Amino acid sequence: MMLNLQEILQKFKLNKLNIALIFLVILIGLLAFVYLRNSAVYINYNEYKQLLDTDSIQKARIENDKIYLTYNGKEYVVLKEAVDLKELYEKTKITKSDETPYYTKFIIMAFIVLALIFAIEFFIIRNLANKKKTQSIETSKSAPNLANQPIKPVLSNVKFSDVAGIEEIKSELVQIVDFLKNPEKYKSFGINLPKGVLMAGAPGVGKTLIAKAVAGEAGVPFYYQSGASFSEIYVGVGAKKVRELFANAKSNAPSIIFIDEIDSVGKSRGDGRNDEREATLNQLLTEMDGFEENSGVIVIAATNKIEMIDDALLRPGRFDRRVFISLPNYKDRIEIIKIYLKNKNHDVDISKLSRLSVGFSGAGLATFVNEATINAISRGSKVVQTIDFESVKNKVLFGKRKTLVLDEDEKEIQALYQGAKALSAYWFEVGFDKINLLEDGFINDDREIESKTVLKNKLKVYLSGLAALKIYKDDMFNNAKFDIQKSLNLANSMIYEYGMGESFMPKNDDVLRLLDENYAEVSEFLKSMQNSLFAVAKHIFVYESVHFEMVRQIIQEQYTKDENED
Repeated sequence: MMLNLQEILQKFKLNKLNIALIFLVILIGLLAFVYLRNSAVYINYNEYKQLLDTDSIQKARIENDKIYLTYNGKEYVVLKEAVDLKELYEKTKITKSDETPYYTKFIIMAFIVLALIFAIEFFIIRNLANKKKTQSIETSKSAPNLANQPIKPVLSNVKFSDVAGIEEIKSELVQIVDFLKNPEKYKSFGINLPKGVLMAGAPGVGKTLIAKAVAGEAGVPFYYQSGASFSEIYVGVGAKKVRELFANAKSNAPSIIFIDEIDSVGKSRGDGRNDEREATLNQLLTEMDGFEENSGVIVIAATNKIEMIDDALLRPGRFDRRVFISLPNYKDRIEIIKIYLKNKNHDVDISKLSRLSVGFSGAGLATFVNEATINAISRGSKVVQTIDFESVKNKVLFGKRKTLVLDEDEKEIQALYQGAKALSAYWFEVGFDKINLLEDGFINDDREIESKTVLKNKLKVYLSGLAALKIYKDDMFNNAKFDIQKSLNLANSMIYEYGMGESFMPKNDDVLRLLDENYAEVSEFLKSMQNSLFAVAKHIFVYESVHFEMVRQIIQEQYTKDENED
């Protein structure tokens, strides 16, 4: 006799709670299957190379674009394209994966899970309350373990020769390298080197790379940790990580511990109290105090916010040697650019490129070269040229901006505005490479000391576009807003910071007087150079840019033309 649906539900007690439970268990089973299938741990090339060189790989198998390695009963994954298969075949037995297709496993596992669910349904329902409590406890216990990844050292292959632009600070680091290489020499003289070195500098100046170079020169294990990696929601986890880190480093001494962004964990205590961060910081202080003299472990930390570091970390006996790394200067940039262009086919004047890249960090220069190379490929060239760097400079510095579309009238106004700036910059010797219809290409130099005359000339350039439109269009336009802001900032700095007003003590009217005087001077200049100004503006209108040399040529041609007319 056929049972109706209601009788079936009643027989198996499949009420709404049971049905929801079944689907929940199915989901858990499927997620477990996906997790088990992908349980192998990914490793980077350095870790793979270390396993290969020490003959630690027990077996290997290739599956699609990945290579699965077995070591100490655990499975690790490395990308196939990053591995020299020939070298791997010579040292390890490799098998091709004939694994059952994923979808077949999925179907089989789904049927198995369903069968198990119906078999243990009554037991699950009976123990549901206890199971929820158990799951809650297991979740709270497992969360810290997931974050507690093993701390492993690496051997750095970076040398000082690979890091350009650090000549001034290299001498500070050579002593540390020598101490790590020859500790007995220092012990015999009773010399104690600093336990910690704090490197401070703007983002991207190469603090991590320098630390790797120290480790590479000394040939010692290098422990890298981010300050943020010590921060956990569970009190005590960060402190435990610090203990493990220092214990590992001491067991492999001589070694280097590098803590990046130490301000994340070493921030001044007081405002915004955080129990976990304070516990971690206290553990860090304790570990550094517990160092034996000449233990062979050096702590190098990096920050771009040294003013936020807790005073306890900076006192003698901890980070008592500090290295300040500034943005690369003209000569530094030349050496850094040479390194990044070494393996690229290029036709550029590196000294000119260095002038174009004032304000770039080492990382910024790497991006600069890379973006220029991409630009060369995009335009179908096999050689990277100066034009590629000019095209991507503003994108690297400020990010990609939306391109403005101007109609003919707007383009004429903008060409006159930019033409006045180009003409004034040439005449008043404010260096530029190229001025575009919508962007400036002024060259900022590395001079630390500027005269009042030079700064006033810059003011004239900023104000020249506004003056030209007032003179020849008898109106004012909103395209001058950025240059007006630059003018105000520079004038305020000249009066209130540099003391360049009429009296030593700044007055409220000094800024306005300075702006008015230079606006009047550049206006008179533009009135006297009408023909040259219109010629430069016409060139920008047609070609949407003008180079420094083109402005020179236009002025000379106009001067010759005026003489012939006379």
